Amino acid sequence: MTNSLSGRFLILTVIFVMLAEIFIFVPSIARFRQDYLVSRLERAQLASLALEADDMISPDLEAELLTNAEVYNVVLRRDDMRQLVLSSPIPSPITATYDMRAPTSTTLIRDALQTLLNKEERIIRIIGNPVRDGGLLIEVTIDEMPLRSAMLQYGWNILILSAFISIVTAGMLFFAVRKLLVTPIKGVVTHMESYAKAPEDARQIISPSASIKELRAAEESLQMMQMQLTSALKQKQRLAQLGSGVAKVSHDLRNILTSAQLFTDRIEGSEDPLVQRMAPKLVGSITRAVNLCESTLAFGGAEEPAPALSRVPLAHIVGDVIDSERLAAGDYALSFSEDIPATMVVRADGEQLYRVIQNLVRNARQAIMATKKPGEICIHAHEDEDCWHVTVSDTGPGLPPKAQEHLFQPFQGGVRKGGSGLGLVIAGDLIRGHGGRLRLQDTGPSGTTFVIELPKADLALTVPNK
Repeated sequence: MTNSLSGRFLILTVIFVMLAEIFIFVPSIARFRQDYLVSRLERAQLASLALEADDMISPDLEAELLTNAEVYNVVLRRDDMRQLVLSSPIPSPITATYDMRAPTSTTLIRDALQTLLNKEERIIRIIGNPVRDGGLLIEVTIDEMPLRSAMLQYGWNILILSAFISIVTAGMLFFAVRKLLVTPIKGVVTHMESYAKAPEDARQIISPSASIKELRAAEESLQMMQMQLTSALKQKQRLAQLGSGVAKVSHDLRNILTSAQLFTDRIEGSEDPLVQRMAPKLVGSITRAVNLCESTLAFGGAEEPAPALSRVPLAHIVGDVIDSERLAAGDYALSFSEDIPATMVVRADGEQLYRVIQNLVRNARQAIMATKKPGEICIHAHEDEDCWHVTVSDTGPGLPPKAQEHLFQPFQGGVRKGGSGLGLVIAGDLIRGHGGRLRLQDTGPSGTTFVIELPKADLALTVPNK
């Protein structure tokens, strides 16, 4: 029971109620002691009235009056004269004197605790003001043990009442907590367990129903998390299915491209100048496609192969990309420019770097052509002591906010209608395989700029893609 929320709440409730009763008990017992002593003063004053009615009373009557007042003697002070009115033998000397005329709360509490803690029989003197102006002062001498016994009885009664109140209050709070908190929380746990068994089933997603604000906020957060997780699982399934499908398509496409490669080998022997100029590019494109299909089959489409690093001239790769994209643009008013040092040689996998730059340039070309306005794509490169930097910029419309938010996430960062958003994902993965990074430098109505950074050292760049 102590391990449950309701059980611990029940125990804490009992403890807190008892603590509250203790804070009430201390001033209450002090007040009870004060009333007890004041009542003894009043009884003693009433007993002294018999002496005022008759100056001479018998010893038996005096003893009876003192017994009824529960005091040993009574002293009255009138007109600055102290007079012993009633008296009887005191069994032991007086050990303490308490003034009840104007005591402070602290004094009353301290004296009450002393009385409770003292177990020895004591004779104490009580000083107070007579009622109805019956004199200047009244003193009585009493035995403290009856006072202590009365205080203990009063305290015991308070303890029993406090325990009863604590149990009733704790029980009510226990059932209230179970109904308002524990039961709804168990419902949330049940939803979580059901969802864990079939997270891909959207019917298992919790529907917030709690009336408590905080608990409803927790249910809404859980609902959002479950929706995101279900969506992620479905996307992973799509990726797995896509990987399987790509592997199958790549197998057949490789066979087709192999046949096309055989035909291009014969075309190269043509004496037509145009054919001689275009045939090498066609052969190179088909060779890249065949290599890509083989890599896809080798790695199941799940991961890119590790780059085969070598020294490659960057200008040749950029030139091939621009020639391919210029053909794809056709007669569209789109210009290409390149600013690549002819002697710049980078350490990279030539085929993979070609795919990265081609993805960036193709995305830029498609974005510009979608606007039906003239545009320009520029590829610039420079190097420093640490990296080679390749910048691909365009004058397109810029990336929308959603594409920026999911820039390197598959199936979510696409800009074109019907686009898969895989181009930047593939490019980012390939550059990370080189130990570098691909980042979005700038985007807006005036265009978009991507930067490829390839490290010269063997140590990979530590800053992730942005």
